[in-house]
Amino acid sequence: MREDYPIYVQWFEGMDWILERADAFPKAARGTVTHRIVNLALDVLEGIVEAIYTKERSAILRQLNLNIEKLRVLFGICHRRRYLSIGQYEHISRLLDETGRMAGGWEKSIETKRRPV
Repeated sequence: MREDYPIYVQWFEGMDWILERADAFPKAARGTVTHRIVNLALDVLEGIVEAIYTKERSAILRQLNLNIEKLRVLFGICHRRRYLSIGQYEHISRLLDETGRMAGGWEKSIETKRRPV
């Protein structure tokens, strides 16, 4: 059932990339920034799963978008510190943008269904 949701498929595949990059960060960053990125990325994955299996999705999707925004900031820091190349930063930025758009569209569709006719 989860595979029926493009947001799940996209983020699940993106997790491999995130984990791979995080493993390549300098040792000094692994206990701080890397740990935070991996935990937030897993929080996004868990949020997607919760939203799939829950009827009250709005709060979950808002938290999902907040976590995606936090990841944008952290990956921006990693790029500035040169833990990520420009190409890698562009790749993760596209993943975060697209996932954010999907979550936002999902939330908007829920709000549209709730409005009285």
